[in-house]
Order: sequence, then C-alpha cells, then structure tokens
Amino acid sequence: MKAIAVYDDGDEPVVVEKPRPEPDDGEALVRTLRVGVDGTDHEVIAGGHGGTPAGEDHLVLGHEAVGVVEDPNDTPFEKGDVVVPTVRRPPNGANEYFARGEPDMAPEGKYHERGIVGAHGFMAEYFTSPAEFLVEVPPELAEWGFLVEPASITEKAVEHARASRSAFHWEPEVALVLGNGSLGLLTVAMLDDEFDRLYCLGRRERPDPTIDVIESLGATYVNSTETPVPEIPDVYEPADFVYEATGYAPHAFETIEALAPNGVGALLGVPGDWEFEVDGGALHREFVLHNKALVGSVNSGFEHFEAAVDSLSALPTAFFEDLVTGIHPLDEFEAAFADDDTTIKTAVEFDSYEER
Repeated sequence: MKAIAVYDDGDEPVVVEKPRPEPDDGEALVRTLRVGVDGTDHEVIAGGHGGTPAGEDHLVLGHEAVGVVEDPNDTPFEKGDVVVPTVRRPPNGANEYFARGEPDMAPEGKYHERGIVGAHGFMAEYFTSPAEFLVEVPPELAEWGFLVEPASITEKAVEHARASRSAFHWEPEVALVLGNGSLGLLTVAMLDDEFDRLYCLGRRERPDPTIDVIESLGATYVNSTETPVPEIPDVYEPADFVYEATGYAPHAFETIEALAPNGVGALLGVPGDWEFEVDGGALHREFVLHNKALVGSVNSGFEHFEAAVDSLSALPTAFFEDLVTGIHPLDEFEAAFADDDTTIKTAVEFDSYEER
C-alpha cells in the first residue's frame, strides 16, 4: 500500500510503499478516507519535533485521520463503520496513565504518538488500531471526520479551564481566541454557543479568508498589529476566557493582562526557546489580586474525541467548506503541505466514502 512518510535525513514528505497491515487480536483494519495536515506535521517534517519508531529510518505521517472499518476482526465494530483514531499509544506495554484512561496526561517517555513520535501515523491507505482507541463517527460526518482530532484538543482545553474555575460560581460571557489558524477558527466555531461575545486575534490584513470566516461566525476580528493583546481590554473588553493557539511565547504572559477578574487562559501553542523580559511582579499581582489562572493543555483523551464528534455534528456544512481550503488526492499530496495566504486547512484524500 502507499503511505506518506518523512525520512530521518529528509525534509520533505514522500510516498513510500508499505505492506498492508494485518490486525492483531483486538485490532480492527481501517481503510483511510482523509488525513488532515497541521502545524505539527510541518514541525515533524522539519525535524523540530517528534521522532521515528525505534529501529526505523522513516516515520509515516498523519495524526488527524478518519476511515472506514474494513475488517472488524472480532472487535465491537462492524464493517463500514466510520471511525477516528486517537493519537497516543503506550510505548512499551501499558502504564498507569493508560490504565486510568488518561493517556493525554502522561509525561514524555510514557507514550508514543502516532504520526508524531515513536509510532507510524495514519497517512496511509490502511491502518490498524486497537478498538479502544477508535471513536465511532456518524456517517454524515465522514467527510469532515479528520477535524475530530483538532476539535478534541479544544474540548480538553475548555474542560480544564472550566475545572480551574469550579470552586466558585463562574458565568463567562467573553472569549478571546489568540490565533486565526485552522485550530483558532475551529475553536471560535465551537465556542459560539457558549459565549455571548467572541474575539479572534490574528496578524493578517483584509481581504483575507480567515477574517471572512471569523466574521461569518459573528465574532470580532482583532488585528494584533493594531491592537496588541495587552490593549484588548481597553480597546474592546477584558476576556473571561482566553484560548492561546499561536505558539508565540509572549502571548502566555500577555494573556494574563487580557483576562477579566476571575478569568482563565488556556495555553496550547508550543514555542521554541525564547528569552524576553517581563514584569514578573505585575503579573504576579494580577494572578493574586484578581483570581486569575492559566492552564496548559496538550493532546486529548477518548472522551474529548467523543465530545468533539458531538460539537462538529452541530456545526453547519458551510463552515467546514469555508475552513477546509483543499482536499488533495494522493497523487497530488504535495499540495496539502503547501502554505500560502489562501490556505487554512488541508487534507490528503486516500478514498471516498460510500455509505454501506
């Protein structure tokens, strides 16, 4: 079968031939439909993140996948079920995090991530997975199921942010999303019913397709070149919840200034090493005197994938059509990894869905 991989000594994805996998006991064979491309894929390709499986010189890419069960192999699924795989797997047998059903809380060294570090991904014509790591998706979402994984990241971040405010009565009204990439736009859409007012910050100038998506959702676009994050409370209003999806290290500290009293920020971006000056005393006072909080969040658990399926099922098809700017067949896969001002979200299509 064909797969898309990156070699240890390479810096571009390539098509490789791999044996079609055979499912072990407890595993299902899945025929891949679509696999999304995101910033993590680009980091892996560039060598700045992740790593190949032990003893191999290449990594099959892809962690945002949707497929159809080809061979249930005595799992609870039926042939033709649409499924989405979770990403993390135990590295060398089960550990306490997987035993508790909390692989997303495991520290480095306690997990592999398919398509990212230590295990081949899903960007292939077929893949296998233990049934416990497959989430069923309704057929009507099959076309967009590759968005379940990124949506699950937001589900977890919001859950953890709300948990940090659970000691008191918290009724947030204003949310600010930092970042107008595909994850930021997806988050704006998912938060639309939870908050009265939504803002999304980016660096792009009009005309721009991401700004069009933001405004079509009824949110307000904030141009960071005109209104930096610390000035948002004065120019617009303070935010009860800030969702950071930029990887721009100063935003972690600027989020504290943008929060309303009792507010919480969720940090999801992963910056490189970056030294800069901050007024630590002022930020410390903001935390203490105004009951603010920051939480970090990475990966997501099975229940977050399930919640993401529900959230995506409630969104209109028109939003997906605006968000996903390119679905590319395998023989044109390079286009899915290209990036320009018109690109928001792309995916590689291995097969089309036909309902059984």
